[in-house]
Amino acid sequence: MTRISRRGLLRTGAAAGVLAATGLPIRAQEAKRGGKLTAGLSGANTSDNWDGRTHSDIFMQAAAQGAVFDTLTYTAADGSLQGELATDWEATADAKTWTFNLRQGVTFHNGKAFGADDVIASINLHLGEDTKSAAKPLVSSITEMKKTSDHQIQFVLSSGNADFPYLMSDYHLLMYPAGQIEEAIQNGIGTGLYQVVSFEPGVRFVGRRVDSHYKDGREGWFDEIEFIAINDNTARMNALLTGQVDTINRIDFKTEQLLKANPQIVIQEVTGNQHYTFPMLTNVAPFDDVNVRRAIKHGINRQEMVDKILFGHGRVAADSPIGPANQYMADLEPIPYDPDKAKFYLKEAGLSEINVDLSASSAAFEGAVDAAQLFQASAKAGGININVVQEPADGYWSNVWIKKPWCACFWSGRATEDWMFSSAYEEGVPWNDSQWGNEDSERFQSLLLEARAELDSAKRAEMYGEMQQILRDDGGVIIPMFANWVQALNTRIATPETVGNLWQMDSARMAERWWVA
Repeated sequence: MTRISRRGLLRTGAAAGVLAATGLPIRAQEAKRGGKLTAGLSGANTSDNWDGRTHSDIFMQAAAQGAVFDTLTYTAADGSLQGELATDWEATADAKTWTFNLRQGVTFHNGKAFGADDVIASINLHLGEDTKSAAKPLVSSITEMKKTSDHQIQFVLSSGNADFPYLMSDYHLLMYPAGQIEEAIQNGIGTGLYQVVSFEPGVRFVGRRVDSHYKDGREGWFDEIEFIAINDNTARMNALLTGQVDTINRIDFKTEQLLKANPQIVIQEVTGNQHYTFPMLTNVAPFDDVNVRRAIKHGINRQEMVDKILFGHGRVAADSPIGPANQYMADLEPIPYDPDKAKFYLKEAGLSEINVDLSASSAAFEGAVDAAQLFQASAKAGGININVVQEPADGYWSNVWIKKPWCACFWSGRATEDWMFSSAYEEGVPWNDSQWGNEDSERFQSLLLEARAELDSAKRAEMYGEMQQILRDDGGVIIPMFANWVQALNTRIATPETVGNLWQMDSARMAERWWVA
């Protein structure tokens, strides 16, 4: 099979309604080759590089998986799973053995032919004991990789995984040339539509369209792309307003009217699984006490946060990362704001009040510091005294996130429930930002393994529903809201009618999918 559909992801009809409502004209003409795309993007760091194991934000995601490199599969704009460097795949009845056929005639930018050896070498980067790759939990169940021919590979898993082809689309799992991986990471040598012209980490990336590519006629319309690192929100908005860039991610809702007033700028809004969070380390006091976590959950006014931080560009969440674009999103009532309940649970923990630090920065999400201050104000009535620590944006992900006991964060969400849970809630995985594990809920961890191997959809729905309820009631991550993807572009740039919602900026593939109007 080469196409897998999911309920709820943006389809053509839904896309037309969303985009038209936000002012983006529906483009009917065919895409054409030529011209340049200049994008102003946040999420850049001076430590950025071409090692997919380290990528964590939009700048390198769009430059790597979205331009220079390819993965075995990818999620199309309509939410279906498609082959990229793989053409098709099939599984045994127990979903433990998967056979992938690889695309033939593909070459890396240095001329080396792509084949099964490159897949094995690239996946092995994420399997070492000492690897820090966020994709390690996605591939750790692989017990054997067999090269059955130059263009066919077989993966044997320790247990069945119905979502395995989806996992191969993860933006960390880039394909590198075997035997030349160090050079490829140093210089950015992939099989993607764009070859690296220049790269200044944390500053700028310039790519040039390769002369001949297997996606010719389908994607890759620009002759040149340039990504400029603009982490400051105001500077990013000004760069678009003054014509320095053609498009930006993450608009500032407070000054959204400035963009709307400019006839040369359109705003693109897409509903997806992005969620804004406040993870607590459940292995650090006082957050190791479930009653303290329950108290804090009752101390946040979720609707106020949606109104004042998202300005309506989203919806209230119920402390579960499974969103409206997932197949098995449970119909959970969010925990209500109730200071008296917060005091009750503090009393259950043997406390009359608590004093805690909450680290926040615009690096987490636009308005994160304001959100933390709203949290501070609402929680005080429940005996929860929050000291908001404003952290610098640079180095936030390396110095604060998972380092300090409580902080602001955001997640793009994932295409499948198992992908999301195994990335952030499975015990011991690198990006488990609440350190949620068996001590917190043995039931959750056992359900995670059972649901992954379950092929009956009704049974999976039941298990994933229970897991979401456990996180809502006892989890260590406050998830007050799902936030729409809201980005802006100049009218000189055209986009397809259906815009991807897995990640921001057309699932980080705007360089491939957009074109000069």
